[in-house]
Amino acid sequence: MPDPLDSLAARISACRLCAAEFAATATGHAPRPVAWFAPGARILVAGQAPGARVHRSGVPFDDPSGDRLRAWMGLDRAAFYDRTRLAIVPMAFCFPGYDARGADLPPPKICAATWRAPVMAALPGIRLTLLIGGHAQKWHLGAAAKGGVTRTVAGWRDHAPGVFPLPHPSWRNTAWLKKNPWFEAELLPALRSRVAEVLQ
Repeated sequence: MPDPLDSLAARISACRLCAAEFAATATGHAPRPVAWFAPGARILVAGQAPGARVHRSGVPFDDPSGDRLRAWMGLDRAAFYDRTRLAIVPMAFCFPGYDARGADLPPPKICAATWRAPVMAALPGIRLTLLIGGHAQKWHLGAAAKGGVTRTVAGWRDHAPGVFPLPHPSWRNTAWLKKNPWFEAELLPALRSRVAEVLQ
């Protein structure tokens, strides 16, 4: 009998709901959903959407942002990419493309509306959720995330130990990290401790 999670991942991988929308972007690309989860996952990484590099590789966080995120979590690549321990479920499974100015487009809302509830229901063993960026924080925290990413991340103790809101690990946020030293001094040690506890 096939595993229901395998079936769900296969259906997500075959999704073409946004084909016309993506074809009309500046990148003019086809959908390539990146579904990365399996039974037994204890940590959920909820991000925004794959970037162009991930669209090409089919591996989530396969870029410098992923290197930084793994450093934040205290994990090597082997542990991070073990789907039976860590699920990576962004707000949209496909690279949304760029606008005419070369900026990332937001994740299409139809993706979360279609797939998020079934995926969450299929991952009952999640003990720690990392909310990366405003889109994931708004979806998971609702009104608690209305003050913006900085305010939501600064209030991380309100959601720990089960949930940690994080800024995006993009290198574009290096200035943000310098401006908010409490993030590395206070939040990251607590995050690494919790990741180790959940995975032991």
